Amino acid sequence: MERIITYIDGYNLYYGLRDKGWQRFHWLNPRALALNLLKPWQTLATTKYFTTKVGSPPEKVHRQTTYLEALETLPDFQITYGHYLAETITCRNCGYTYTTYHEKMTDVNIALELLADAFADRFDTAMLISADSDLVGPVQKVKQLFPRKRVIVVFPPNRHSVALKKAADVCLHLYLAVLAKSLFPDEVMKPDGFVLQRPAAWR
Repeated sequence: MERIITYIDGYNLYYGLRDKGWQRFHWLNPRALALNLLKPWQTLATTKYFTTKVGSPPEKVHRQTTYLEALETLPDFQITYGHYLAETITCRNCGYTYTTYHEKMTDVNIALELLADAFADRFDTAMLISADSDLVGPVQKVKQLFPRKRVIVVFPPNRHSVALKKAADVCLHLYLAVLAKSLFPDEVMKPDGFVLQRPAAWR
C-alpha cells in the first residue's frame, strides 16, 4: 500500500470555505476528508493539521475551541499551532491608530513537518491541502531530494496557486461532494464523556 500523510493548512481551508459561503463545512472532520480523498491502493499513515488559536471575539473563540476539542478525539491526528503577530496601523489621512493581527508560522510548520517526514521516510506520497504559494519551496525540495516521493496538492474552495500546481505531481480541487461526506456528526463525544455540540453558526 502507498503510505500517505496529509498536511492541512487550517486557515487556508477555513477562509476558502468562508469565502465560498460554505460555513456548514467548518465542522469538517479533516481525517475523514483525507480518507475520502484516498485511492484504493493508498493508506493514511497520519493527518497533520496546522492552525492558530484566535483570541477574540468570544463567540469565535468558543466555536474554535469546540472544534479543536472535536479534532482531539481523532486517532492518528496531530495539531500544530502557530501564533498571531500584532501590527499597529495608523491612517495617514486622519491619524487613527488600530491594531491588526496576522497569522504566522503555519507555512513554516508545514514545511518543517513535510521535510522531516520525507527524511524519516514516513510517507510515499504527501497530500497537501493548501493553496499557499509559500509552500512551493518545501514541495520542490522534497521532489529534488526524494525523486521517488510524490506530492499531491489539494486546493481548498476559492483557492488556487499556479506555482504550487506546477511544483506538485498532481493537483486536485475540493468539491462539495467530498466535503459533504466528511463532516463530524452534530454531537461529538470526548473520551471523558462530555458531548461537544456543533456550533449553531455552522449548521
